[in-house]
Amino acid sequence: MTVRTITTSTLKTLKNSVIGNPAAKLALAQDTALIHLLVNCLKSPPTSYADSDTQRSHDDIRIESAHVIASISYGSEVALVSLIHANALHAFLFALSNMKPHDPVQLKSALARGLRVLSTAIAEVVGPSQLGLRTWSPDLRSEAKVALSYLFEFNCLNIFIPLLADPSSQTNIAIAQLIGTAVRSEAHRNAVIEWLPPTERSKEIKGRRGWEKKELVNSSSPARQGGWVARLLMSFLQKKDIKLQEAALCAISSLAMDNTVVANTLTRAWPDAVDTPLNIILNLTKSRSTDVQLTASLCAAHVLRANASHHPGSVDYSAALNVIHVVNRVLSSSSETPQNKIKTCYTLYHLVKDDKDLCREVYERGTLEKVVLLAKRITPLERTSEWEEDEPESTLALREATLTVIAAISLFDNNIRREVADDLHLVPTIQVSLSHKNIGIRHAACTCLRALSRAVSIIRTNIVDSKIGMELFAIFKKEDEDPRVTYAALNTICNLVNDFSPLRPKLLDQGLLPRLMQLLASDDVNMRVGALWAMRNTLRTSDPSTRQTVMTHLCWPRLIMLCNDSNPEIQEQAMGILRNLAEDEEGVDYVFESIDTETLANCITSGLESSNEDVTHHTACFLANIANGSREEQDFIFAHAHIIHAMHDCMTDAKSDTRCPLISCILSLVQSNIHRKHELTEAGITSTLRHICDWTAGVSVSMSPGGRHHRIHIDDDKEAAKLARSVLDLLEHSNIGDLP
Repeated sequence: MTVRTITTSTLKTLKNSVIGNPAAKLALAQDTALIHLLVNCLKSPPTSYADSDTQRSHDDIRIESAHVIASISYGSEVALVSLIHANALHAFLFALSNMKPHDPVQLKSALARGLRVLSTAIAEVVGPSQLGLRTWSPDLRSEAKVALSYLFEFNCLNIFIPLLADPSSQTNIAIAQLIGTAVRSEAHRNAVIEWLPPTERSKEIKGRRGWEKKELVNSSSPARQGGWVARLLMSFLQKKDIKLQEAALCAISSLAMDNTVVANTLTRAWPDAVDTPLNIILNLTKSRSTDVQLTASLCAAHVLRANASHHPGSVDYSAALNVIHVVNRVLSSSSETPQNKIKTCYTLYHLVKDDKDLCREVYERGTLEKVVLLAKRITPLERTSEWEEDEPESTLALREATLTVIAAISLFDNNIRREVADDLHLVPTIQVSLSHKNIGIRHAACTCLRALSRAVSIIRTNIVDSKIGMELFAIFKKEDEDPRVTYAALNTICNLVNDFSPLRPKLLDQGLLPRLMQLLASDDVNMRVGALWAMRNTLRTSDPSTRQTVMTHLCWPRLIMLCNDSNPEIQEQAMGILRNLAEDEEGVDYVFESIDTETLANCITSGLESSNEDVTHHTACFLANIANGSREEQDFIFAHAHIIHAMHDCMTDAKSDTRCPLISCILSLVQSNIHRKHELTEAGITSTLRHICDWTAGVSVSMSPGGRHHRIHIDDDKEAAKLARSVLDLLEHSNIGDLP
């Protein structure tokens, strides 16, 4: 594509030629000279290419250049790379920073809109994506990260954030949309929240003493109201401009996402305000505009979940019902666009994700059924190449969205899982989606199957009978599969190899362990954790042959190294593997035959001293298994005093699920050899057991010094108290004088 002369007319023609035309976008993106020329025109068009030397023609060229760049920012990876290389982001910011009071409003609006579109395209590459999975080249992602970080530098924020207060509503809308779509990380979120205009910045500095936090200085501090940006965005909601309301809601939603401080602020009354910000947002879920309803619902969902993030079960359910009502209405409507239904599904996802009670709520209110029926309606069960080739992008995105939210709702409750699998018959839809060429659909199908496979009955019936489990295994084994799909499949495999699964022997026979070892060598920590988790579940209540097969692949030296890994999640899974290897006497013997006692003792001590509760729990359970071994294996514990002392220290403040196996271990040791009373007393364990028996709900009991912890917090630890009493009863009936 060659444009020899830059004029308003040629730029308009160029803009019209690339809109909705991927081939034209690609051709333009490959014309490096023209891309650089367009970018330079944002700052100052060369007079040799202009219609005339008048300022008006210059402004028109800059406006049309901004429109062309905005048009090619989306839909072409090549075009985005070209714009990043041409420093288009910097050019937009430079042009905005040099705007004069007499410059036309249209120019400022065009530049702000262009900055918004380009920033959004860059942010979508960096991720996380706001609407489903996307795939980008590693090189582009790397360059996009640098560009997005530049956008949120303080000096850049000083250029575009003040435009929220510009007299032009079009400019306000563009900048609010930029915040709503480009803020994807906690660091960028905080940068926007904490930004203040120079006048307020100086007041904040002068108005507080050095030791005070700025939000504590006075009740009208900007930080008390979510910051200057949040205050201005909330003021937009009071206006009658629907587009401005939608943009402001989008920005507030992005700032409140996973941000407890902002969310808490939005749920409290502000000075001189007639209602809380959250109630204003909830009122907009009843707007006449569907776009405003959906954006307000997403905003409310983020506020509600972030506000309750540190207090599980404390979500405001009456407020959540406003969101659920909008979701149900849109999903039930035959006239709503696929795009609106996609937004609705992801709004529902953000509302219920990882919250058992909210998942139950939407199940009981019929929302789950609506999503499942929608997924089935848009998914043909016959696999044909024509089907995959002819499907609109909107249908693909909607199928991905429905399966994603179904997985989230089904994650916790067996009744919900049975409803999905047995009553609503979704398994065939998941099955056909597993082999779809679209990565997002395959990923969502794997995630959905993972949720269903948490139910024993579904594994033994639906998953086995339909052969979907083996189809997923085939995806899992593909070395050229997208890593995100592989990881989702791996999470499902962790369920399919449990002791209650009929598929475990078949998966082992068909190459499970070699594939897990490949993934264990991955640079992705999550993939390594998942591979170890699958091995751990494979070993649960396993026979000696399975144990030996697993350890032939994993190897004992590697397992010991993993037990001492710096990553607590890796350490947790490794200790879980040791625990499951030693589930019976034969397993305990196998462990002692394979690891020298000094190495094993150090590994146990390290696990008990870990600050990670899951690591200490698995280590405690492993010790309890050893205590059920032979007399020599029990003596191993007493032969290493540091293990006994670590047990005592861990008992003093561990949670009940860790304290119980430790006391159970001691009980087994005492039952086997009552003459160990002296070692237990010297280590302080007997005294600790007496304190545990003095159980009183919610009381903090002082402990004797000597360990890492000097106080024990007993909270509903009745089972531990019962076990402790059993140990003390045995010790008190022994005769200390008879001890050697």
